[in-house]
Amino acid sequence: MLVPPWLEPLLHTPFFSVCRIHSDAARSECNMYCLDCHDDAFCFYCRSSRHKDHQVIQIRRSSYHDVVRVAEIQKVLDISGVQTYVINSARVLFLNVRPQPKTGKGVAHICEICGRNLLDPFRFCSLGCKLEGIKKNGDANFALDGKSEALTTGTTRERISRKSVSTRQQEEELREGSTQDMYLATPPPPSASNARRRKGIPRRAPFGS
Repeated sequence: MLVPPWLEPLLHTPFFSVCRIHSDAARSECNMYCLDCHDDAFCFYCRSSRHKDHQVIQIRRSSYHDVVRVAEIQKVLDISGVQTYVINSARVLFLNVRPQPKTGKGVAHICEICGRNLLDPFRFCSLGCKLEGIKKNGDANFALDGKSEALTTGTTRERISRKSVSTRQQEEELREGSTQDMYLATPPPPSASNARRRKGIPRRAPFGS
């Protein structure tokens, strides 16, 4: 099975509306999705009462677009080939394609489906675009036990990308540390009194006769 039955309903589900049952509660946002029921989104309290023993993932939002944490989705889905991002110290990926201006010149990596600029050598910008790529070309899938060459290639790309991201972060931290050390090691400027010190040895005026 290239695509699990719950994926397309997930991608078409609207999230972050207020739950009709628990609208007066503090955590009433419908930001959860059940992979067993693959029905409408629901809130934290609905999960406790109606989906207690089900497989549930939580959807989050970044710049008005729906994202899911990699740590959650990779347990149920092969996400190789999809561009990931670090937002609020967590690695996430987008559910659906996002509109963007026309791709500029000199862009090294773009999404195979929508043409969106990518940071790293991935094939797709979102789960939705990977789904379209599977329907169009059939050279990828979402099955965790897939052994195709396309999946192996995607996994290798993702490892390389993660390594490069980690290297860039280390370089930035080292650069910031070097800058701080540079400022700490810089001696203070000489004071005005020292700069205007008189030359020679001072002589006492002779006493008058």
